[in-house]
Amino acid sequence: MAKGARIKHKEKDEIPKAKLNVENLKKSFQLFQYLGNNKWKFVLGLVFLTMSGGVGLYFPLASGKMFGIFGDTTTSKDILKQDVTTIGLTLMGLLIFQALVSFGRVFTFAQVTESILKGVRKDTFQKLVQMPMSFFSKNQVAELSSRVATDINVIAEAFTVNIAEFTRQSIVAIGGIILIINYTSWEIAKWFIFIIPPITFVAIFYARRIRKFAKMVQDLVAQSNVIVVEALTGINSVKSFTNEKFEIDRYVNNIENIRKNGIKFGILKGTFFAFIMTVIFGSIFFILYQMILLKLDNKITPAQFGQFMMLSLFVAGSLGGLPEQIASIQRALGATDRVFEIINSDPEIINLEYGSNKDKKRVKGDIVFSHISFTYPSRPDYEVLHDISFSAKAGETVALVGSSGSGKSTLAALTLRFYEPNSGEYLIDGKKSTDYELTELRDQMAIVPQDVLLFGGTIKENIAYGKPNASMDEIIDAAKQANAYDFIMSFPDKFETLVGDRGIQLSGGQRQRVAIARAVIKNPSILILDEATSSLDSESERLVQEALDKLMVGRTSIVIAHRLSTIRNADKIVVLQKGTVQEIGTHQELITNDNGLYQKLSKMQFEWN
Repeated sequence: MAKGARIKHKEKDEIPKAKLNVENLKKSFQLFQYLGNNKWKFVLGLVFLTMSGGVGLYFPLASGKMFGIFGDTTTSKDILKQDVTTIGLTLMGLLIFQALVSFGRVFTFAQVTESILKGVRKDTFQKLVQMPMSFFSKNQVAELSSRVATDINVIAEAFTVNIAEFTRQSIVAIGGIILIINYTSWEIAKWFIFIIPPITFVAIFYARRIRKFAKMVQDLVAQSNVIVVEALTGINSVKSFTNEKFEIDRYVNNIENIRKNGIKFGILKGTFFAFIMTVIFGSIFFILYQMILLKLDNKITPAQFGQFMMLSLFVAGSLGGLPEQIASIQRALGATDRVFEIINSDPEIINLEYGSNKDKKRVKGDIVFSHISFTYPSRPDYEVLHDISFSAKAGETVALVGSSGSGKSTLAALTLRFYEPNSGEYLIDGKKSTDYELTELRDQMAIVPQDVLLFGGTIKENIAYGKPNASMDEIIDAAKQANAYDFIMSFPDKFETLVGDRGIQLSGGQRQRVAIARAVIKNPSILILDEATSSLDSESERLVQEALDKLMVGRTSIVIAHRLSTIRNADKIVVLQKGTVQEIGTHQELITNDNGLYQKLSKMQFEWN
């Protein structure tokens, strides 16, 4: 069990926030290249947004006029009622107009955003599936899928909500302060300007600290839950190693840390509430006190009083909402940067318009590895293969044998050109592998791995993955050659049977035979079998091996096998150890070499069995 392990959830708060500077804003402008024919909708949305902000400023001015009626003792009651009705109708009209422009703003921005996101999602996924394997060795799949999902959703929220709200609230906040100065007495305005905005920003800053501290406490609680889950899940190990005391101490130390930080969190919250009660409410009452004094001295009118009250509420609300909108925009900038890091990456040169290999000149399958050395990009200081040389003629079967970590699977990856060697030459039909178009070359290769991954569709769809335009007759024929037809027909839904996530509804042997059928229908010139029978029971191994024997006929086959009994008939066996070639020969030649590694491996396997 991993000490100190923790559960990680991909939350919006975990997306790095980018600074609001010119460089990051320029990067975000790349999004606008996806606008296409929606530029006019974006402009229209900005018009709606400006109108919405304008209404947000005019509404408190109009509603504030109602307060003037309370102090009017000279106008008749009927006229005052008429004035109230006029103001009320005006406010109702403003609300209806605000609703219309708000709907227009949301609707147009939604159309613009979805158009942008469609292009971003398409380009991100298109670039991801074309990236070289070295890219995936450096990046976690969960992180990459998060960029396609979570990061793009954050960008969507910023476009549809945050940028619009930031702009609207900025208009209301700045415009409201200007209106407070122009439409009310400076004697009132000065107190609001010098007291409320600074206090608001201090409160917001303090609240952000509390949120961060709360998140830290939540993380500690999550860690304690991990300890509980680990201990109870692995209770057999806990008891067999008599580690009950160790697990209890580990849990107690964690919850003690939670207790200490929980107390600190309580102190922070208490201080914040005290600040709210004393400073903010005290400031409001102080300004109200000053306004009453001015009213008693007849230095302000009831209308000015009302307009100030309404404007101050709108401005304070906008100032309070701005930091959250800014934080969301920063997250969106960070998400945009991460997404475009993928979009602007250099992919493999893949021909997406490539057709079936039956329409192309096919390779025969002569393979030569000449003095190949290789290190993985993620581990440049560790040489996996060193000076590897061997060859295979078209139609031959070459078996790669060796202990774990000897470089067998790496050679299979080089065969498929998932990676390029650091030195040496890889030739196919006497021509450098790099002289072939990558798509053309891989289209004439197929691999049957040890751990077969089936896609969560039907058996038919998984077989046809080797040739998406295959006819039903071709699919049935491939299933028969792979010894898969009988078990497929035993299912109620036959070829339409759903295989489940990663093929979980099928047994290991059934998955292998579906994978073989997928390779059969592709009709490759070069076939790679990566320990395809190592994890199967005897009966499944027999059926799979029969299918593999039929599949290898007439094809250059590179077979990786731990069970040496499966490769005795190979035309050539290459014995690897620590990334170097130890022996090359047939089974009969190698088994008679008393000092050879192959004979040693054979004896060990025989004694083990």
